Formats: sequence, C-alpha cells, structure tokens
Amino acid sequence: MRAHLLVLGGTTEARALAAALASDPAPEGPGPGLTRPGTTGPRVTSSLAGRVAAPRLPAGEVRIGGFGGPDGLAAWLRAERVDAVVDATHPFAAVMSRNAALAAAATGVPLLALRRPGWSPVDGDRWHPVESLDAAAAVLPGLGRRVFLTTGRQGIGAFAHLDGLRFLARSVDPPEPPVPAALDVLLDRGPFTLDGERALLREHRIDVVVTKDSGGAATAPKLTAARELGLPVVVVERPAPPAGVPVAASVPAALDWLAARGLAPR
Repeated sequence: MRAHLLVLGGTTEARALAAALASDPAPEGPGPGLTRPGTTGPRVTSSLAGRVAAPRLPAGEVRIGGFGGPDGLAAWLRAERVDAVVDATHPFAAVMSRNAALAAAATGVPLLALRRPGWSPVDGDRWHPVESLDAAAAVLPGLGRRVFLTTGRQGIGAFAHLDGLRFLARSVDPPEPPVPAALDVLLDRGPFTLDGERALLREHRIDVVVTKDSGGAATAPKLTAARELGLPVVVVERPAPPAGVPVAASVPAALDWLAARGLAPR
C-alpha cells in the first residue's frame, strides 16, 4: 500500500515539498479542488486553512478547511491512515502547529516541522525585535508616524487603537475590522522586488516598517529597502515549534527525513 503523507501547507516550502512528492501536477485556477492522485509515489494530501480567497494550489490532493482542533485532526489521521505529517505552515501559525503536535502524539504518527530560517540583521539595520503584535504596537509611537504594516490582515487589529499614526497595510485579502482609523490597504502578493519596495516606501513617505520574522526571500526586499533608507523596522519574533518536534530547515532536509522512514524515495 502506498504511503499517505499529510502536508499542512500554505507556504512556498509546502508547495515545493508537495511538488517533489506528488506524481501529478496541481490543477490550474484559484479554487479548491482535488487533483487525481498519482500512482507511483506516495499519496500526498496538502491541507490549506482556507483563509485566503484564492490560494495557490499545490500538487497532489488538496484539502481546504480546518479539522476541528487536535481531536478532529487525530480522527482524520486515523481515518485516512496517514503515515507521517509535515507541518509546513507559516512560522506564525502557532495554533495549527500545536494541534498537529497533539494529534501526532495521540496517534503515534511521526511529525516533522518544516520551517524556513528566520531573517538576521546585518550592518546598517535598525531592527527593534519584539515578542508580539501588541508589543509592536506599543513601541511604534516612539519610532515614526507613517507605518508600513506587513504583518498580514489578521494582525492589523492589534494596531487599531493607534489613532495618531497613518498605516499602509499590505495583504493578499482585505482586512476586517477592527482596523486603524487612518489606514490605506494595498492588496498584493509576493514575491516583491527591491526596486518595487524602494518605490513604495518613498511614495508613501514611510518612516517605520513593521513585519513578522517570516523568513524567506519572497518578502525580504522590504528589509533591504528599509536599511538603505535608514528606517527603523519593528520585527515580531517567531514562536518556537512545539517541544519535541524535529525541525527541518529546507525541503531537501524534509525529504531526507521522510526517506529515512521509507516514506519517500531517496
């Protein structure tokens, strides 16, 4: 019987892992769907949270929507006879990562966290690391008045009470209330270019940037542009993976972990 792998996805790394494992390509188009599974490699199911209206679909089978907490996920793992789970969610998807760890422990299904490395400051950076979005909101008034907010639409509410600042928020889908009173929304999806980020910061006269330490190259150019302009950057530090869960920093490392368990070709 073919191995069945569950990839908790939504990231570039999750799509790359699914493509490396699945036998058939993903369907074209933005909507939810289920591709025809291949017959030579492992069966790969990618799970997407469904928070983006038009997600980029990975290769293999695609499941959209929640599981109903750790108990629901555990029941799904048993019913679908899943042999291993790779948690390749966003580095800040702490609730899903916790649910995956609890479900894996309850079922005995091996679990790996696939996490791209975080960003590191270099000479010239004016970073202000903080532990949370609330902490980021607390330090903002002392750093600037025109804020480029790149924390995702679900985090914008943490800044809603800052009436003295003007925000430019970039997200894939429009944010929902509460939001700051002075808010401009830019709907866009990475990857972004350095020239584009330079132009955006200048056009909107941004004097402080707020971001999560998501890592990766797709959204990193804003950090370079901010450094060139001498702007402070408030960086929300990422949460640690659940205790005891092994971590792979790249797709090849995740493939090696699966291969060592006989769940992927070497």
